[in-house]
Amino acid sequence: MGAASSLFFSSNDSEKETLHRRSTPSNDQFDEQQDRWNALARHLITDLKERSGYALRSWLQGSYKFGTQIRPVRKGEEFDIDLGIYFQWEGRPVDGKHSPATLKSFIQDSLLAYANDDSEDVIEVCDPKPRCGRIRYQNNFHIDVPSYHLDDSKDARALATEEGWETSDPKAIYLWFKDLFDDATRAKVRRQVRYMKVWAALKFQDIKKRPSSILLTVLVAEAAESLGSENIGADDETLRDIIDSIIDRLNNDQVVLNPINSSENLVRLSAAEMSAFQKELDILWDIAHRAAAAESEWNAADIWQEAFEYLFPLPEDTNTILEKSRNLPVPVTMPQIKVTAKSRNNVFAKPFTDMNRIGPIPKNCDIEFEIINSPDLPRNSKIVWMVRNEGPEAEQVNDLGHVKREGLKASETSAYRGTHFMDCFVKLSGQTIAMRRVPVIITGQEMPSRNPKKPSWTALRGRR
Repeated sequence: MGAASSLFFSSNDSEKETLHRRSTPSNDQFDEQQDRWNALARHLITDLKERSGYALRSWLQGSYKFGTQIRPVRKGEEFDIDLGIYFQWEGRPVDGKHSPATLKSFIQDSLLAYANDDSEDVIEVCDPKPRCGRIRYQNNFHIDVPSYHLDDSKDARALATEEGWETSDPKAIYLWFKDLFDDATRAKVRRQVRYMKVWAALKFQDIKKRPSSILLTVLVAEAAESLGSENIGADDETLRDIIDSIIDRLNNDQVVLNPINSSENLVRLSAAEMSAFQKELDILWDIAHRAAAAESEWNAADIWQEAFEYLFPLPEDTNTILEKSRNLPVPVTMPQIKVTAKSRNNVFAKPFTDMNRIGPIPKNCDIEFEIINSPDLPRNSKIVWMVRNEGPEAEQVNDLGHVKREGLKASETSAYRGTHFMDCFVKLSGQTIAMRRVPVIITGQEMPSRNPKKPSWTALRGRR
């Protein structure tokens, strides 16, 4: 078992800050998505039956169905749900009375009708995409709605696209994944898929150049199958072994076939994009092997955050570990950080100040962090500031952190109730040689916009 395995996943404490917990939707987000797609599915089934004259079914697919959905890694990005709508008739797709374009137009019109009736929760219905419609909701998620022909007697499916009918069977690939492992192993593999998807989302910000979700899912699943269930153990060591397997595979052959359709190559990246993908995989391989060899949880966590940044948690007692054991490559003085918070609402209010922590402070404050013992730090060292947010309010808007590089000072704002952290790393040649975790405790209130008026009795007393 690797030193940081408990920071990947905890089976005993679902509230523990782990990579798995920080990269998956909260229970509230999951429930909200479930309510929304159920309501949309009910509407589409009823409405599209009238528009098309066909019996219909709906079927969830993609990451939500696979159980590998991840939290958007940046504020403003959205959860994605795929809700397939199946128009049923016997025979070939071309035997139906509607063309693929007509079915897609039915979907679009039905989404617009739904949005008009649910204007409070829906942000917009997007322009049709080549293979689906899309409806966007409040609270950072959207539902993609592809349309299919289904011949139930043959269990055959085809996707309606702008170019015509396309062979596509999302149910078959889901069953392939489901049947590949027993229940316990499948749960472990699902976590490994999430870790790889989180890594890809962080390292490839342009979604068009990012390896697709289905590509990563197949690569991880087939790597896990080759390892064997008996060799799938702690999440950190398993991830290292899966990365090894994926790199060996792609070095031998860059074609990754759809396991239920051997005519489809799941690699839809250009040669340059594939090269960039493999280069990042090599970097991830180095991170995984260095972390697996680390002697302490803190050292392993420090290495893993090179891959997973602010989504990877640090041990809760990091400051104590570093102050007592000096568990760093060289004995360097820890940065001492002055923290000042000023209300935006009330410029006359006295600032909050403290050392190496701040709070409780109200929301809507400007916070400044300043290293005051910089002469004690090594020359040529680099300061990296990393924000790690925690708690329901930050989770609701998918703002769990970011990386800042601002020298001896860094600035933030207080936005979400809870205890958050500004982590200050002192790095030399890319290696952490000292660091400080600064807890930031924020209450649920904003400071009043002005100081309260003095009670009337003080004025009366002043005239006596």
